[in-house]
Amino acid sequence: MLNPIDALLAEKGVLLADGATGTNLFNMGLQAGEAPEILNETAPDTIAQLHQGFVDAGADIILTNTFGGTRHRLKLHHAQDRVFEINKRAAEIARSVAAKAGRKVIVAGSVGPTGELLIPLGALSYEDAVAAFVEQIEGLKAGGAEVAWIETMSAPDEIRAAAEAAIKVGLPYTYTGSFDTAGRTMMGLLPKDIHAVVDGLGQAPLAVGANCGVGASDILASLLDMTDARPEATVIVKGNCGIPEFHGSEIRYSGTPTLMADYARLAVDSGAKIVGGCCGTSFEHLAAMRKALDAHRKAARPTVETVIERIGPMRNKRAEANAPEAGDGRRERRRSRG
Repeated sequence: MLNPIDALLAEKGVLLADGATGTNLFNMGLQAGEAPEILNETAPDTIAQLHQGFVDAGADIILTNTFGGTRHRLKLHHAQDRVFEINKRAAEIARSVAAKAGRKVIVAGSVGPTGELLIPLGALSYEDAVAAFVEQIEGLKAGGAEVAWIETMSAPDEIRAAAEAAIKVGLPYTYTGSFDTAGRTMMGLLPKDIHAVVDGLGQAPLAVGANCGVGASDILASLLDMTDARPEATVIVKGNCGIPEFHGSEIRYSGTPTLMADYARLAVDSGAKIVGGCCGTSFEHLAAMRKALDAHRKAARPTVETVIERIGPMRNKRAEANAPEAGDGRRERRRSRG
C-alpha cells in the first residue's frame, strides 16, 4: 500500500490535520438532528467550502465528511442503502479541493464508530462490524481517499474491525481513540495501550493517536503517555478547542487561537508528528496552529505540570492515577457502558 503520510512527513517533519467538521457545519447552516453526511449529496458546495477553509488555513490533511458514514449511523436518517454513494461523493468533494491546493494535501476518509456495541456488551458481531466498515471504506477509496482515518473510537475490538476492513479494501489506515473517561476511552483503553490494538493484523497502521476527548490539557497528557510507551511511533493528536460552554442557548468552545497555537507547540514537543483540532476548531484556530508550527523548533519534552501551567487545568485525572488493578478491566467496562 502507498504511504502518503510518511512521504509528506519526510518533506515537512510535522503535519497539520484539519479542524472540526460538525461544529463548523452548524455555523454554515446544518440544523440540529440533520446528518452532516447527507450534505455531501444535498449541499456539496458547503462541504467543499469547509474543506477549502481548512486548506486555506494551511492543513496538510483534510478529513472527508463521513464520520457517521456506516450503515448503522445512516439508518437513523433512512440512508443505509446509500452508504457507498455517500462516502464516494464525500471523498470526491475533498479530492477536488485538494487537487486545487497547489501543494500536497492528503485526503483522509473519516471513519467513526458505528454507534453500536459489539458482542458481548451489545448485539453487533465483530464480523458484521468489519462488513459495515468495508462497505464504507470501499466508497471512500472509490472517491479518491488516500487513507482510512479511523477516529474517535472507544472499543479496541471496533478499532480492530475498522482496521481489518481497511486492509481488506486495500487502503492504508490510521486510528485514534477518544480518552474522555478518567483518562481512558469509554471502554477502558489506556493511551499507552493504543499501539497494540491491531497487533497481528496483516498491515500495520500509518499512525495512531488521540482525538476529541475533554480538552487540550487532557489530550496532551494522553499524548505524553502514548509517546512514552512507543517513542518511535507516528502519533496523531487532534484535540478539542478548549471546553464547551453554554452561552445562552448556544454552545461555544473556550479555546482561543492563541491557546490552540500553544497546544500545537506542546504537541510537537511531546512527540506528535500529526497535529490537528477537533470539536470547536475553526479556520481561524487552524491558521494560528499553522503559523505556530511553521515557526516552532522542537523544545524539551514537557511534563504534565508544564502543560497545565500553559494550557489550563485538566478535566479528568490522568490515566495512571486511575488505573485499576489487574482483573478490574471488565468491571470498568461495565461501568462505562452504563
